Amino acid sequence: MILLLSHIRETACRPVFILSLVTLALGAPVRPVLAQGTPPVSTPTAPEAAPAFSAGVTRDVLVAALGFLAPRTLDAHSPREFCIWGLDGLTAIDPTIIVTTNAAEDHDGQHTPETVTLTRGQKLFFKRSLPADNNRTGWADLVTAAMDSAWTHSSTIREAGDDALLQGFFDELFNHMDPYSRYLGPTPAVADRTRRTGQSGTVGLTLGQQGHSIVVTAVNANGPAWEAGVDMGQRLISVNGKSTHGQSPDTVQSWLEGNERTAVSLALASKGKRPATLKIMRAQVPPETVFASTVDTYTLLKITSFSTQTAEEISQYLDQVVEDDTPDGSSSGQPTGKAKRPAGIIIDLRGDRGGVLQQAVTAAALFLDHGVAVTTHGRDPQANHIWAVQGGDMTSGAPIVILVDGRTASAAEILAAALADHRRAVVIGSETLGKGLVQVIGQMPNGGELFVTWSRNQAPLGWPIQGLGVMPQVCTSRGSDDLHTQLEALKNGNAPQAGAVQMARAARYPVPVARILDIRRHCPAAIGTDADMDTARFMLSSASAYKAALEAVPDENTAPLH
Repeated sequence: MILLLSHIRETACRPVFILSLVTLALGAPVRPVLAQGTPPVSTPTAPEAAPAFSAGVTRDVLVAALGFLAPRTLDAHSPREFCIWGLDGLTAIDPTIIVTTNAAEDHDGQHTPETVTLTRGQKLFFKRSLPADNNRTGWADLVTAAMDSAWTHSSTIREAGDDALLQGFFDELFNHMDPYSRYLGPTPAVADRTRRTGQSGTVGLTLGQQGHSIVVTAVNANGPAWEAGVDMGQRLISVNGKSTHGQSPDTVQSWLEGNERTAVSLALASKGKRPATLKIMRAQVPPETVFASTVDTYTLLKITSFSTQTAEEISQYLDQVVEDDTPDGSSSGQPTGKAKRPAGIIIDLRGDRGGVLQQAVTAAALFLDHGVAVTTHGRDPQANHIWAVQGGDMTSGAPIVILVDGRTASAAEILAAALADHRRAVVIGSETLGKGLVQVIGQMPNGGELFVTWSRNQAPLGWPIQGLGVMPQVCTSRGSDDLHTQLEALKNGNAPQAGAVQMARAARYPVPVARILDIRRHCPAAIGTDADMDTARFMLSSASAYKAALEAVPDENTAPLH
């Protein structure tokens, strides 16, 4: 999961993390014009010059990265360790390059310092004495020089390019740490930022086609079109006076995009009504992550990930649920204008790989009156937090079930664990992935990003999410017969999963791998099935079964935070 910090800027002699934009001008080759009937003349061409290695940018990235990593990694490492690990990235790109660290020697009164060498076959082409272990700039200089020398001596390295050299360096470095720390080069970093926060300049509409007409098929709850009152099913007649008739949805979609905080005029028509023109200001619109519908009399919230606006999306749908309409627009059958307690809420987190930590905490606050949602623990003092919530349950205590499976991870696990540990929801499904590490993002001078694991998550009852995952109160992954037995017992006030749930909640960091495997075997991780939803409906329809499942989780007074 990701922790979003404000932009990191270092002052004085420390590097400033900035995005550098480089524009390349590509010229078209000029071909000689031959007179008709004149045979072509073969002229020798000079060999194309090898591309130059971007030593300055590479060094800047390495200095910034070593400064960002040093105080934040879960375990302390020196610039020496980071760089010795990372230099193996040269071998990953060109296996003929061998990186060797040579110990210091004293021979015949002569002292030979510790060195690093690069060789190809029997040829030594780089040798450099090692700087002090914690000399950040010295190590950045050494690695840059080694990469420059490898660039000169290896066509494979040159063909891979500068970005590949940095990618290989960080890939090898993070191979020695945890599976979630990573480096994204400039291009994929832009794509990842867009996924988290949305792209500049759009209105938040998804368009489709009916005959020759363009229609609104979805309205993003995070976007300005939602606030302006645009509805699904409306026909989009024109954009800035330009007719959409006969145009493709993709073409019209592109008309909606532009610079942030610029206006776009939309002529929209509802069925049987004349078109009306709306003027909407374009804005950054994070991708929609919450999709609401009804199942029987229950509200279903499908959460696909946790972006920067996920909790706000949930809140908007809950507002509808507790007022007068169901999320899919149908009448609730109750008098309008009066808040109501929903019959039940199903939160579907199956396949949700997580996202922004703060959004999971804020989402938990929508269903809890107060309490701790999660605690985070790391080496950097800034990584240590007790994420407590207070504000009020929007649903007035409505029964909640949460669907999870083996793909549910990270922020999604935080939400499930928080509501289950406070006996606020029943978790149904299988063991989740068990990704309980938090990454902090560092912007690099070349526009790339470092995602560095800097803290571990601990659920409200004190157990670590990493490795263990969330043990459901109702397990659906052991087959239909076993599930039927569980539901019959729950209906009679007994919880067959209570032992497994309490075993998981009693675990404390660090948990040996053998113990983790022993706990997880009680509800093997699996991909969700229709049985999950059927079980959710059953649990919400049976007060006795729901109560028994809630009480399978230990009371918070019997399970201290630490």
